[in-house]
Amino acid sequence: MIEVRDLTYRYTAGDNPALNGVSISFPAEHIVAVLGESGSGKTTLLKCIGRFLEPTSGRVMLDDVDVRDLPELEFRRRLGLVFQRLFLFPHMTVLENMTLAPVKALDKNRTEAEDAARAMLDRLGIGDLAERYPAQISGGQAQRAAIARGLMLQPEYMLLDEPTSALDAGTTDDFAKWLRELRADTHFIIVTHDILFAQAVATHGVLLVEGCVEARGSLDSIVETARNGA
Repeated sequence: MIEVRDLTYRYTAGDNPALNGVSISFPAEHIVAVLGESGSGKTTLLKCIGRFLEPTSGRVMLDDVDVRDLPELEFRRRLGLVFQRLFLFPHMTVLENMTLAPVKALDKNRTEAEDAARAMLDRLGIGDLAERYPAQISGGQAQRAAIARGLMLQPEYMLLDEPTSALDAGTTDDFAKWLRELRADTHFIIVTHDILFAQAVATHGVLLVEGCVEARGSLDSIVETARNGA
């Protein structure tokens, strides 16, 4: 379980906090959607959980251990994060992007890593992209390739920041189905402003308003609160 305990984050001293005393639990058995308007603190929350930002105060716990106390390699193996900007390396093929971390960080044999990467791409229906470069594929394909790259380390949790931002409606539906199929392998925390997507993929939700938790619980109750203007 991931637990966020009384988390506050300020980008600049003296400014209003981007997160203000946020406490949330993310049980492993749920796909959780974090909803909220732009500027509500959703992405800041993901970055604090993912150790890309140091909280001003408060703690993030992974199975009762403060994430700041976990060795870097162990932490990155247990928790992956895919940002809205995908950060695929443009000079590498999709296959090379996917095998970089297993080979460099986990000392896996390159052939073994490539076989695993091709199997992952086939499973996701994008096996034909292996030898293409990021500039040669669509936004939706790049989104799936970026998540596939993160899954190569077999993390317990995967954090996704606005994963449907580059997708059209039809591709979003396919993407939601794909994530539901992956939930047996990895537990997802998804930041999104797309309520229809959240309803299609998540079981539980959290609503952030101006850096505070406005509501939490079943996805249906969160969506009702969000549509009523919190």
